[in-house]
Amino acid sequence: MIRFDRVSKRYPPGVDALSDISCEVAEREMVLVSGHSGAGKSTLLKLVAAVEKSTTGAVLVGGQNLSGISRAALPFLRRRIGMVFQDQKLLFDRSVFDNVMLPLSIADFPPREAAQRVRAALDKVGLARREKALPVMLSGGEQQRLAIARAVVSRPKLLLADEPTAHLDAETAADVARIFHEFHHVGVTVLIATYAHELFPAARRLQLDHGRLLA
Repeated sequence: MIRFDRVSKRYPPGVDALSDISCEVAEREMVLVSGHSGAGKSTLLKLVAAVEKSTTGAVLVGGQNLSGISRAALPFLRRRIGMVFQDQKLLFDRSVFDNVMLPLSIADFPPREAAQRVRAALDKVGLARREKALPVMLSGGEQQRLAIARAVVSRPKLLLADEPTAHLDAETAADVARIFHEFHHVGVTVLIATYAHELFPAARRLQLDHGRLLA
C-alpha cells in the first residue's frame, strides 16, 4: 500500500525533517508513527497524502510514485485517502451534515447517494443525531469525530491521522481510538502519528528520532 524508498525531506534553510527513510505499510495494516515532537511524524504523513513532496527518494502509494504526480492527478489520489490532521479545517459556518458532505460535493457525487453516505458516516462515528448542529456546538471529542466522518465519507482504502487523540480526555481519546480500530477491522489501511501508542496496542510501530527511522 505504502512504500518509502530512501526518502528525505529538507525545508529551507537546510532543515532536515526526514533523512533516508525506507519502510513499507502493507494493505489492511494498522501502523503507528511515534517519536518526539519534531521527529518528522507529521511530515511523513504529509508525504503520503502528497501535501508535501520528498526532496530525494520515492514515496509510492498503491504503486503510484508521488514524486512526479501532476496537480491534475492529485484529486484522484486524495479520493482514495482519508485525512485527519491536527488542523481539522472544519467549516464553522456550516452544519455537521454539510461539513461531511463537502468532499462528496467536490467529487460531484449524485446528491441522493451523497446524502446516504454522509448519514452512514455520521452514524459510524456516533453523530447521527447532531447532523443539523454547527461545529461550534460540539465538544472537542465530537469535533474530532466529525473530522473522522468527513475523512471516511468517500470510503477510502487508506486513512491517515495526525495526533487524533491529542488534547482529549482519556475516555474520549479511547472512544476515538475505537473508531480507528473499527475501520481497520473492515479492511482500511490505517497510518496514525501519535504519542498515545497505548491506545493502539496491536498496531505495528515506526519510531522516528530527529527525522531518522530507528530499527
